[in-house]
Amino acid sequence: MSLSTHVLDATTGTPAAGMTVVLRTGGTERDRITTDADGRGRLAGPGAGVHTLTFATAAWSSFYPEVTVAFTVTDPQRHHHVPLLLSPFAYSTYRGS
Repeated sequence: MSLSTHVLDATTGTPAAGMTVVLRTGGTERDRITTDADGRGRLAGPGAGVHTLTFATAAWSSFYPEVTVAFTVTDPQRHHHVPLLLSPFAYSTYRGS
């Protein structure tokens, strides 16, 4: 299984480059990355189960210093993409492809 993310600053329409993203399973840190110049990153495949991605968003939002997204992997062979769209007072995410 592979896991990727993409973070966009919806206010400026630009990628959130240099953001730290942490993958946890059962509270245990499994991987930590910094988004590239395009706001993208690949993380270790977490396997089946419930996992979280925590995005260090303080440099992009004074209201949300971090955003944690919980997601469930049911098919560990499938690629999972968890993007984040961020603005100063709101964020959204979805299951990408």
